[in-house]
Amino acid sequence: MSAVKAAKRISTPQIRARKGQEPIVCLTAYTTEMARRLDPHVDLLLVGDSLGMVIYGFDSTLPVTLDMMIAHGAAVVRGASRACVIVDLPFGSYQASPEQAFHSAARVMAETGASGVKIEGGEALAETVRFLTQRGVPVCAHVGLMPQAVNVAGGFKATGRSDEEARQITHDAEAMAEAGAFAIVLEGTLEPVARAITETLPIPTIGIGASPACDGQVLVIDDVLGLYSEFTPKFVKRYAEIGNQISEAAASYAADVRARRFPAMEHCFLPKSGGQSRS
Repeated sequence: MSAVKAAKRISTPQIRARKGQEPIVCLTAYTTEMARRLDPHVDLLLVGDSLGMVIYGFDSTLPVTLDMMIAHGAAVVRGASRACVIVDLPFGSYQASPEQAFHSAARVMAETGASGVKIEGGEALAETVRFLTQRGVPVCAHVGLMPQAVNVAGGFKATGRSDEEARQITHDAEAMAEAGAFAIVLEGTLEPVARAITETLPIPTIGIGASPACDGQVLVIDDVLGLYSEFTPKFVKRYAEIGNQISEAAASYAADVRARRFPAMEHCFLPKSGGQSRS
């Protein structure tokens, strides 16, 4: 037996305890191999319903199903041994009632091995979050710009610009913390509003298009790597342009095939000297 023990997975209580401490590093992941690549570097892997747009090509996250989230959630858990893994509950899988939310969350946790779920919503979902947390389901809340409410909001746009919006986001965040959420994603929120919420909230805030003052940051991995070409949000910093490299590699492969440069003999199975090859 190896003397080196496998790293223990970061827990949701450990994420909560990072309030005001070293910033929490979070990225999305949707596949086993991507999870393996990211796992040594992040604290939290989010299997986001953003997969509907970056993997399946939908115009929004609304068509994503619970079965999709479970399939990708299980794939990420298989690839990650250290990071805490949280899975989004998709639109329509938790809004009807706390009981519906628990049924969906229980499926996610049982069938993926994830450490918890993330749900969008503020004060209106406080009862649901309390229902889940009291029954052993760790919840990461999501307030501010909520992609599942894109039709109500009239599009993807930053929020918190008016005093009324700022108050609502603050109330939403406070309600989620009081209901038992272990952390809150603040998305697309005016910087001073996100900063003020972070300063007063007892649980960590994880920003995306929010504030450097948040207790952590999250980005969609496809945006970080330059894989998603539809558009680049203002709040994204691209750390690579892998999408361009993929196109260049495909073009080189195509040129080699058409010119009969590939495959070469070193890529082929040849008869062994002194006898016939075996299949």
